[in-house]
This record gives sequence, structure tokens and C-alpha cells, in this order.
Amino acid sequence: MGMIFFCSPVVSMFTDHFGCRKTAVCGAFVASLGLLTSSFATTLGLRYFTYGILFGCGSSFAFQPSLVILGHYFRQRLGLANGVVTAGSSLFSMGLPVLLKKVVGPLGLSRTFQILSIFMLVQSLLALTFKPLMPSGMCPMPGMGLDGGPPSGLESASRWQKGLAKIRKYFNVRVFGVLTYRVWAFGVATAVLGYFVPYVHLMNFVKEQFGDTQREWVLLVCIGASSGVGRLLFGKIGDLIPGVKKIYMQVASFILLGLMSMMIPNCAKFEGLVVVFILMGLCDGCFITIMAPIAFDLVGPMQASQAIGYLLGLMAIPMTAGPPIAGLLHDYFGNYHVAFYLAGVPPIVGGIVMFFVPLVHQRMQRRLKEANDPSMDKMLKNCSNGDMLPGYTDMETHI
Repeated sequence: MGMIFFCSPVVSMFTDHFGCRKTAVCGAFVASLGLLTSSFATTLGLRYFTYGILFGCGSSFAFQPSLVILGHYFRQRLGLANGVVTAGSSLFSMGLPVLLKKVVGPLGLSRTFQILSIFMLVQSLLALTFKPLMPSGMCPMPGMGLDGGPPSGLESASRWQKGLAKIRKYFNVRVFGVLTYRVWAFGVATAVLGYFVPYVHLMNFVKEQFGDTQREWVLLVCIGASSGVGRLLFGKIGDLIPGVKKIYMQVASFILLGLMSMMIPNCAKFEGLVVVFILMGLCDGCFITIMAPIAFDLVGPMQASQAIGYLLGLMAIPMTAGPPIAGLLHDYFGNYHVAFYLAGVPPIVGGIVMFFVPLVHQRMQRRLKEANDPSMDKMLKNCSNGDMLPGYTDMETHI
């Protein structure tokens, strides 16, 4: 999971340069190769590379373009489109735990990896349908100035300067110049420190709390089902909420997620745990579905690919660090109580930070209106980077 998010800033660069289709197809193929080679790995160290790095990186390259490509087709109903697409993963989250439980025993782990590699290969074929669209009124070619010619001063520039300009063009950090994006990204990165703790330590906690039960898979099905419902429901609701006010939905989901994490150790009965994980699944669905629409609203469609990539990259370290820290706390205290209590704090803190983003955005809009500042129009017309919708390439100008 860490590699999927850690590679995201690089995936953004590839998506902007090569397009959504090529990036997703190659990523899914590499992920399929990672699963296939994992079936032949005989040591844990080798599997760290084949499954952890190769499959993780490939999944990252396959995953992010699927979020970006939706912005090419949907604007008014982008939230619902995200909900429908991401709800597909929830269906597999419900079905795979049950399927794997029945398959791994008779077939073995190696054969199971080979079967899963076929799933990823199918995804590589499906990614061929990603067809970027060019909106009217955009600049004709990447790197061109406002008049359609090459940027002034680059004709006589040295090879080093040209290389540096190309790096700046495709590895764009201008999204961090948007204050509201910085605050939002910091809030999300803070919140996910405790995000994966309940998911990773769920099985061990159930065994410790309720003995050797065979009902752990029920909780995974509950998370998958409620997350799928949440993605469809909140995707539709998000389309009805104008602009960056959608962030309030994420604020509510993170705060509720934190409170539910704190409630886990207090569940004396298994049924109570089912209710908690259903609510956590709904929160997960809300957070995932509304992420891309918020990025489009904060920085615009031209820089959305970079915005999503950097956000996922910022999430990588805290998201990866949370579960091991919880494991250390379990080893020290002998139970998961302190770990789950502390895991609920970062989502609440992150939610509080994100609460101020719409307020800051409204204040900035008022100032721009009062000053009648034309910089916003200039920014939208600037074609030095993200001159077309993210993932649209030079080779596809004829579309």
C-alpha cells in the first residue's frame, strides 16, 4: 500500500507526459508481472521485491490514471462517476476474502498468485479504453506560449536549461502555490496516519478479543459492502454540493472514522464490531469518492493530475507508518486498546484542519473579486504546464 501511494507523484508526471492510457496499460502489466513472479519466489526477501515493490509500483501506475481520466468525460457529475468506478473495488473487497479463503487451501499460495496475475492482465486490456479528450479553447501543443509559438528565450538556451525547463514542465510543483490545496493536503496526510490501523490489525484483534472465531471475514464483507454503498451515495451527494464545500463531507467522514476507531476496543460483542465497521466503511467510501472532485475544484482540471499525485505521495509515509506503530504499541502494552485509541486521534485532527479550507477559499475569492484581479484568468490561460486536461498527450491532438 505504501508503494502505491509513494509512487504517485512520479505517476502524475508519466500521466501528463505519456497520457492516461499508456500509463495505466503499462502499470497494470507490471503489476501482473509482479504477481506472477511472486508465485515463483521462494524467500521472503525476494517477495518483498516482487510483491511489495514490483506489484506495488505497477498498481500505482494503473490506479491513478483511472481517477484522472474521469475528469475528461465528467464535470457536473464527476462525484457520481467516481463513486460508480470506485464502487467496483468494493465488490471485490467483499468477494475476494471469501474466495481466497476457499481457494488458497486446495490450490496453494503460488497458484493463487498466478490466478490473481490474470486479473491484473485483464485490467491492462481494459485500460486501452482510456481515451483522453481535448477541451475546446485550450492551447494546441504542450510547451507552447499563449501565441502558439515556442516559449520566448528557449531558442538560444543551453541544453542544460532546456532539460531543466522540461523537468519543471512535467514535474510541476505549482499546485503547492495554492494555499487551500496545501492546507487540504496537510489535513489529509495527517488524518491517514491512523487510517489503516483498524484494517491491518483487524484479524489479530478479533482473535484476541473474541477467541479463535471464524467470523473475521464477515467484518471484511461489511467494510466492502458499506464502502461501496458510501461511494455511490456520497458521490451523488457530492455533485449536489457546489465547489470546495465538498470538503465538509471529508471532514465529517474523518472525524467519524476517528471516533469509530476509538470505539473498537469498547465492543464487548461481535455484533457491535459489525456496526462499527459498517460506519467505518461508509466513511471510507466518502473519503475515496470525493477526493478527485475536490482536487479538480481546488486547482482546476489542468493541474488535477499533479494535485492528486502529490496528495497520494504525501499520504504514503503516514499511511505506511501507522500500522507498524500500532504493532509496537500492542507489543508494549499487550493489547490493541491504546493503539486503537491513538489511531483515532489523527483523523480527528486532520478533519479539524480541513474544516478551514472552504473558509479560506471563500475569503480568497472575496479578495479577488474586490480587487478585480485578472490573475485567475491568466492562470487558466497559462499553457506552460497542464495546458490540456491531465493525461492528454501530444500524440493525441487529432482526437
